[in-house]
Amino acid sequence: MKNLKFFPIILCLAVLIIMAVLAVMQPEHLYGGSKYDVRIVNGFTNNSSLPLVIWCASSERDMGGRALQEGDDYSWSLETKFWGGGHESNIFCTMKWDRRRKRFDAFRVSRDCRRCSPSKLCLWLVKEDGFYFSNDSKNYHKDFAWV
Repeated sequence: MKNLKFFPIILCLAVLIIMAVLAVMQPEHLYGGSKYDVRIVNGFTNNSSLPLVIWCASSERDMGGRALQEGDDYSWSLETKFWGGGHESNIFCTMKWDRRRKRFDAFRVSRDCRRCSPSKLCLWLVKEDGFYFSNDSKNYHKDFAWV
């Protein structure tokens, strides 16, 4: 009977430990429930005859596609799901330019909740030599090449 008075304390500690372990294993669960703006910009210097073709989707919905001329953008807002992440918040896009084709994660909860903060802005600038990322529209860094 004496041991039962510590049961609520032990139970609370166990729940806190489980939550901490889940947060370490799947950090996206801590960052759910926020709205993000994602923008992909055609940053080519001269592609007036060959547009950048983009098509985006999640596992739950097709967002459609567009042909982007120089300087055009394709953008959307999404809200991550709190405590569950979900696949809806993970958006992938397929880009096609001339004979090049690249599929990439335009927004992935586990990667972008941190790096798009505090502005909640995820910007992609697609150029001839690769894909550049920014969260402030001023400082871009190359994330990966077309190949």
